[in-house]
Amino acid sequence: MRGGQGAVEARVLQFTNCRILRGGKLLREDLWVRGGRILDPEKLFFEERRVADERRDCGGRILAPGFIDVQINGGFGVDFSQATEDVGSGVALVARRILSHGVTSFCPTLVTSPPEVYHKVVPQIPVKSGGPHGAGVLGLHLEGPFISREKRGAHPEAHLRSFEANAFQDLLATYGPLDNVRIVTLAPELGHSHEVIRELTTRGICVSLGHSVADLRAAEDAVWSGATFITHLFNAMLPFHHRDPGIVGLLTSDRLPAGRCIFYGMIADGTHTNPAALRIAHRAHPQGLVLVTDAIPALGLGNGRHTLGQQEVEVDGLTAYVAGTKTLSGSIAPMDVCVRHFLQATGCSVESALEAASLHPAQLLGLEKSKGTLDFGADADFVVLDDSLHVQATYISGELVWQAEAARQ
Repeated sequence: MRGGQGAVEARVLQFTNCRILRGGKLLREDLWVRGGRILDPEKLFFEERRVADERRDCGGRILAPGFIDVQINGGFGVDFSQATEDVGSGVALVARRILSHGVTSFCPTLVTSPPEVYHKVVPQIPVKSGGPHGAGVLGLHLEGPFISREKRGAHPEAHLRSFEANAFQDLLATYGPLDNVRIVTLAPELGHSHEVIRELTTRGICVSLGHSVADLRAAEDAVWSGATFITHLFNAMLPFHHRDPGIVGLLTSDRLPAGRCIFYGMIADGTHTNPAALRIAHRAHPQGLVLVTDAIPALGLGNGRHTLGQQEVEVDGLTAYVAGTKTLSGSIAPMDVCVRHFLQATGCSVESALEAASLHPAQLLGLEKSKGTLDFGADADFVVLDDSLHVQATYISGELVWQAEAARQ
């Protein structure tokens, strides 16, 4: 139950002896939950004259908003870009397994695929609330096929597309209905891309710039058309150059609409982005940084050959390549590992590292009133962490959905 009618009768949980992330600071306060939402205790005391029905001692641990992964291609042997007969069961498996990594919401991501794959897969992955069954699905992230051949990375060249004269209809013919779609990654230098960006944003779909050879002016024009995100900054785009910094230059551009915050994804897995590059991006534009895993089906499986959409991928240690090449192909690091690596690599505050995996992706998707925050009235989706940011427990709607063995003792 998520608040509303019946919430007054719902049990009140009080989480004590904890530090909660609120307003960019870790505060020594209790967290109160009722009816699946964060509760203002003053209203409980003074208006309802009630106390908690149950108190849970958190042992001095950190309580942070649940992590949100807006770019995850699969995991644990499940490939979201494979048109299987039962796509839903695969999504459900990943949704369940990522709870142990503190992820409470995610955007299943499809890499460049032929139209028949989109037509079969996209309708089978609806938006879905999280719970004991697994993390919530916020909508799909369609990465490709409208991207640069030169910067396609691990995307199969045979299925790349450019926009035809009737560009948005071309996109609909490729993807099918967009009801379940939340993010689309495209290359803004493609002809007719700006009319597509405008059409997508009017439908509430976030447009991300990526796998692109766009210069800074093309990227700025795309932002004026409505784009708000950059897919895995530094990867699959023109390298920074002082005379034309390309898409990377959006982080400090002074030609953007007033008040517009550009968000950018970072894969902080220790492989995709050098620590110095992580530090440059974070120091240039900290409030826009969104940690993403870009995890592939090999997440959680170890070395060997696996799939990613239409490609075969080879995992060797902590790195995944398109088989037979040295082209990086997504990540095998879960979100909690990315948070810890980001903290260590940048020297940022614990609060900043946690917000990059929670508040910022929620803001990107326009969900900051309900997700990515522990403010009063928000969904009670949160993660319990020790001082080294290892996940001890995960809660969705105030309900314990995963707990570490050590935390059960």
